[in-house]
Amino acid sequence: MSDTPAHLLIVDDDERIRELLKRYLVKQGFMVTAARDAAQARRLLSGLAFDLIVLDVMMPGEDGVALTQWLRGAMATPVILLTARGEAKDRITGFEAGADDYIAKPFEPRELVLRINAILRRAPRPEAGADAPQMLMLGRLRYEIETGELRDGQEPVRLTQTESALMRILAARHGQVVSREALVDQLGRDRGLGGEIAQERAVDVQITRLRRKIELDPRRPRYLQTVRGEGYMLTAG
Repeated sequence: MSDTPAHLLIVDDDERIRELLKRYLVKQGFMVTAARDAAQARRLLSGLAFDLIVLDVMMPGEDGVALTQWLRGAMATPVILLTARGEAKDRITGFEAGADDYIAKPFEPRELVLRINAILRRAPRPEAGADAPQMLMLGRLRYEIETGELRDGQEPVRLTQTESALMRILAARHGQVVSREALVDQLGRDRGLGGEIAQERAVDVQITRLRRKIELDPRRPRYLQTVRGEGYMLTAG
């Protein structure tokens, strides 16, 4: 069995609930990525593999039931539906769509953890790397994980040595926050990078330069995100 924590996707249009669930589940030992709606969830799922999805039913646009139906046609990842509707007919609708479990709001976070663990025990996780994506799609750009190449269509995007090292580190942990301290440590061990990146501020500068190459609007990054007080996270989509 893998020692890597299970990676969960939380999909809920309520920012407060998203953040509360994310913080609680991280404290319980899970890796957690959050999406605000079905569209963002689809983008994340196109580049990341998750062990389980916790999905709100009542969202604007595509609702949770419709997204669950799409998921069942695309992958076998377990789904837990969250909803304020607790009537039997609503639970039946969720299960018919392909959900593995159904929890009515309000609920105790501990109950959610117990149900997550029960489902994960019934659905053994694949061996590490078995379903891992071989590339990450960053909008129009494609990052080849094995070779470390970044391409815009067929054209390579030139990266400096430090930018290449940053991409390798962040891509290896895509969907997870990497702290500035961890980046300083890993970059500092990479021969040839020199002492210029041995400080957190220098890492911030390198992140800014890398954003200019992968973001349509570097001032409002979509793929290389700052997680306030924690570090940086690379997300596909």
